[in-house]
Amino acid sequence: TGCGPDLVYLPETDFDMERFLADVKAVYDQSGNCLVAVSEGIHYADGTFVSEAKTSATDGFGHAQLGGLASMLAETVASHLASAVKEAFGVKVRGIELSLLQRCGAHLDSETDAEEALLAGSAAVQAAVEGFTDKMVAFRCTRGEDGYRCETILEPLDIVANFEKKVPREWINEAGNGVNQQFIDYVLPLIQGDAK
Repeated sequence: TGCGPDLVYLPETDFDMERFLADVKAVYDQSGNCLVAVSEGIHYADGTFVSEAKTSATDGFGHAQLGGLASMLAETVASHLASAVKEAFGVKVRGIELSLLQRCGAHLDSETDAEEALLAGSAAVQAAVEGFTDKMVAFRCTRGEDGYRCETILEPLDIVANFEKKVPREWINEAGNGVNQQFIDYVLPLIQGDAK
């Protein structure tokens, strides 16, 4: 489409290597290129991670650590899938793990990113000054006819720590290889404006 990746794979659906290769081939045969975005947490139906990270690295909550040091110790999702595509089709491929590039690209922040970062930091300092503990600053956002609005709230740590917030399945297309308009409507306000 020219507006982003041709295929998107998220951990909310099971990954199937044969289906992935067929998806890539279909896009490549049509356009001569294929850009794929994958989450490092994608997994097969049996629960094993596609990254094949067979390390004992875990985060502070005991979850498998799929990025950072674990990625250096094991093959990344990007390199694993790039190898699979190259082997299957003999085409030129490149697997890129955004990692540090993604985190240090502040010049690419949207105006929304910058405003919400300041909002969260200010709320955290204010809460600390007022003596709040065991809380996390969270956002309560609305999207409607009046546009996108965001405010901060304090949430107890016990309802946010060690929990994942997943992309709703209904925001992922039926084939599990892309997102639909509901996802786009959710994220579009987050990338609006240029940070000054």
